[in-house]
Amino acid sequence: MLSYRHSFHAGNFADVLKHIVLIQILEHLSKKDKPICCIDTHAGPGEYQLNSEFALKNKEFENGIGQLWQLDNPPDSVASYINVLKHFNPDGILNRYPGSPLIIKHFLRNRDRVFLHELHSTEIDLLNTVIGNDRQIKIAHSDGLKNAISLLPPLQHRGMVLIDPSYEIKSDYQLVVDTLIQMHKRFTTGTYALWYPVVNRSRNLKMEKAIKASNLKNVQLFELGITVDSLEHGMTASGMIVINPPWTLATQMQETLPWLAQKLGIDGSEQYRIETLISE
Repeated sequence: MLSYRHSFHAGNFADVLKHIVLIQILEHLSKKDKPICCIDTHAGPGEYQLNSEFALKNKEFENGIGQLWQLDNPPDSVASYINVLKHFNPDGILNRYPGSPLIIKHFLRNRDRVFLHELHSTEIDLLNTVIGNDRQIKIAHSDGLKNAISLLPPLQHRGMVLIDPSYEIKSDYQLVVDTLIQMHKRFTTGTYALWYPVVNRSRNLKMEKAIKASNLKNVQLFELGITVDSLEHGMTASGMIVINPPWTLATQMQETLPWLAQKLGIDGSEQYRIETLISE
């Protein structure tokens, strides 16, 4: 099933949280001079135009980055996120929204390496165009959940893996857990960032239960909702489950998530979660 196109959802509240966490991880890993390896299992087209027909159909970005773009004095993690986006919109007008591949590329240093996986035939062509000829970045037209495992452990011995499938298939909730466990066995010290949607809370609870039953360690959950759980309103929340997170991330999210919930919540709803699923 490859019908999902993220262009309809670019810059929405889920992207805001996912990319804030991604940037915090990249900034942390970049503090040391040692090289890192970044793997993106579902890279997508690389960037999105918020004035395109896709983005304007539902205008989901309006209750995402559109609410934050011009605000003064946001939390530090939100300010870092907005500063990255300003790099891609130097005229100050928010039209270009970078996906995770361009955000990762933004932080690349000379000895870092990146592996991008994308299975959708249209998205992979767009991704190749956006990234261009960059010797530090390898793009694969493949299933990232299957093929990224063979890249671990990376030669750099430091790095992160971003996993953010569309969850079109219900079994993906268990598949991502199984894949995380396999990856972690090969690269125990790596940082893993798993994005998830909340459409049917029972699926998320099963996924969390499977993670808690695993041998993983140091697992934190950060979730942002814009309304209460419902089976009638599509995605009501989304979150990031991070294995081996930066030691500062939980503290940053304690400030960031209440602020985002207040800014992006619908009709006064302020929904968020910060939990340690498994301690160190």
